[in-house]
Amino acid sequence: MPSVRIALANLPFPPTPDAAVAGAEQAIAQAARQGAAVLCFPECYVPGYRALGAPVPPADPAFLARAHDAVAAAAGRSRIAVVLGTERFAEGALRITALVIGPDGRPLGWQDKVQLDPSEERLYAPGIERSLFTVGPLTFGVVICHEGWRYPETVRWAARRGAQLVFHPHFGEAEPGGFRPTSYGDPRNTFHDGAVLCRAAENTCWFATVNCASAGSPTTSAVARPDGTLLVHQPHGEAGLLLADLDLEQATLLLARRCRT
Repeated sequence: MPSVRIALANLPFPPTPDAAVAGAEQAIAQAARQGAAVLCFPECYVPGYRALGAPVPPADPAFLARAHDAVAAAAGRSRIAVVLGTERFAEGALRITALVIGPDGRPLGWQDKVQLDPSEERLYAPGIERSLFTVGPLTFGVVICHEGWRYPETVRWAARRGAQLVFHPHFGEAEPGGFRPTSYGDPRNTFHDGAVLCRAAENTCWFATVNCASAGSPTTSAVARPDGTLLVHQPHGEAGLLLADLDLEQATLLLARRCRT
């Protein structure tokens, strides 16, 4: 089974929704030039994650439609698949979601955030179902932020159905007085770095988490191997694309499939 190169867009928080679209287009072109087959963005990168009080304009269906079309067109031009952290309106309600786009620029589907953080419930409705996506030899799932940190069964759902990789777009930033890590897995930090390794090990699948770059954030972008060891990570707070080459044969999915619940 071949190796697949993925890219994680560890970008600064976008100053405006239009800047988010422009940043996404630039990252797509860069990731394609560097040989990535799939590029994943952080949670709600377009138009920006609003639940913690960031000055993001009210959700606009017309803007979202234009933004999604623009990102899809960029993916098609660069011949790269994209997992775009964004928002959408479904059944009249706003949802946190990931739009998955194929390398031909055509949408492959959505993965809405099914398990919301309590802080998000005043703004968003939860999704109701999970999906798998396939690009070339790679089958993957998507779990969004809170789901992956606190609900391991969301990752297991995808692995039990054949996903060699689970993408985890999230958003995290420093809290006042919080520990500011300079290395991955520092025991003085929050539990999140360790959770990335656990999600991979307990399912024997690849796990790739992606955050925006911000000073002092306790979380960053990283890729964990199916044995629960760290393959690569982006230095906390440092902007850039994180690239990783995944040997898909390492994702045996053995432990996920042995689980009876």
